[in-house]
Amino acid sequence: MPGTPLTVFTKPWTEPLPALADKLASLGLDGVELAVRPGYQVEPQDVGRGLPEAARILGERGLKIVSIAGETDERTIEACGEAGVRIIRICAPIDLSVGYLASVDAYRRKFDALLPALERCGVAIGVQNHYGVHVGSAVGLLHMIGKYDPGQVCAVLDMAHCAVDGEPVAMAVDIVKDRLNGLVNFKSAFHHRVNGPEDEAVYKVHWTTHQHAGYSWRELVAALKNISYAGAFCLPAEYSSPAGKGQRMGDDVLPYLRADIAFLRGLMQDSGF
Repeated sequence: MPGTPLTVFTKPWTEPLPALADKLASLGLDGVELAVRPGYQVEPQDVGRGLPEAARILGERGLKIVSIAGETDERTIEACGEAGVRIIRICAPIDLSVGYLASVDAYRRKFDALLPALERCGVAIGVQNHYGVHVGSAVGLLHMIGKYDPGQVCAVLDMAHCAVDGEPVAMAVDIVKDRLNGLVNFKSAFHHRVNGPEDEAVYKVHWTTHQHAGYSWRELVAALKNISYAGAFCLPAEYSSPAGKGQRMGDDVLPYLRADIAFLRGLMQDSGF
């Protein structure tokens, strides 16, 4: 694999894995973040058998499973270790019925209990910031996971969510630079007003391509280069459907994903990644 692999999150596709692997390899990608979820190619209850098999199938097409989006339990951690997958990416929703701090403490207790398995298997839990009622910013990630060795619990920076929350690129990268462990997301979002100017404003988050992002992909690549970042760039392939009807799925994402791949590849080449 290259020094900076370019991967894609497989969430848009639920088709059989060999066909998906052929499709993603044809896009010039280096690897994937595999969705380990009900209804996908590898389901949580079958992760012990399914994940190593998925790694084999993808590997035959030159693709590595750099990360998964899945459960954080010992069975999944052990399957990741066996399959050579180093990061389980999660987000951290907040339960407002108990409050922010109590929610963060509950995550920490869970992480603490999993530390022996993470260390034994060489796997890390990667916590990604997410807008809304989640740990939503780089500073929130640092507060949540700052006490941990990033080899076991690390930050997965997603500037689209930082931008929606109003956090600047250079500051976000600086905040989590010592908490990163090989995975940063590249996707794009902005707040879109969905009602008329005569009414009290209502906004939704719109997922889009690089040129319409609420932050600069070029600035993010430069900031990561400045800290000598070593790891993968992951494209989550999230693009809003017309008329606000959720996200595009399946091959409907491909025209947008191809444009983002080409743009990011160009930035990587220009910056020496």
